[in-house]
Amino acid sequence: MADLDHVREALRASMTAWAILEIRGDQAHVRSAPDLDELAVHLERVDPNWSLTWGCDSVSPCVVRARLSVLGTVREGLATAPSLADAKLAALGEAARLYGVAPATEGHWVEYDPEDGPNTADLESDPRPESAARPAQLSPEPPRDPQMEKARQHIEDLIEQLKVVGKNKEAARILMRGYGETVEESRAIYKELSAILKG
Repeated sequence: MADLDHVREALRASMTAWAILEIRGDQAHVRSAPDLDELAVHLERVDPNWSLTWGCDSVSPCVVRARLSVLGTVREGLATAPSLADAKLAALGEAARLYGVAPATEGHWVEYDPEDGPNTADLESDPRPESAARPAQLSPEPPRDPQMEKARQHIEDLIEQLKVVGKNKEAARILMRGYGETVEESRAIYKELSAILKG
C-alpha cells in the first residue's frame, strides 16, 4: 500500500484557498481548500503521474465531484456550492479530507461583498490530519429557521450515509433543486433520499 504521508504533506501545504459553501446576505460560509496551482507544484514532487478529474453532477445548485489520484490511491470528493468554481474547490477539499487532511474547523462565516467576494484576510488555513482536527466550531452565523436547520441536518446526515454505500450519484440528482425552501419541501427530499438508501 502506498505511503500517503508525503501526499498528506503536499495537500496540507496547498490548503491556502477558500471555497464559498453558502452565501446569506452579506455573510459567506467559507472553508479552506487546496489551491490548484500550489497543489500541482507539491504533488508533482510526490508523484509525477498524479491526476485530478472533475465531474459536474448539477449546475443549479452547483454539485461537483473531484477525483484525485496520487501514488495509485484514489479519493473522490463531492460538494455543493453557489458557483462551479467554489464547488470545485470544495470538492477538492473533500477529497483532501478523505486522504486524512482536514481543516481544524468546519468553516467560518465572514463578511461578503458581491464584487469583492468573501473577506478572508483575517483567516488562517489550519489543515490537520483528520485524527488531530479539533471539534468543529463555526463563527457566529446569521439567524436561521430552527425547523429548516433541523431538516437540513437530517438531509446532510442521510447524504453521508448514501456516500458510504456509494449512492451519492443518485442523491446528487435529487439535490439538483437544493434542500428545499420550506420544511415540507425538505421532508419530501428527505423521503426521496431515504428511498434510495433503502433501495
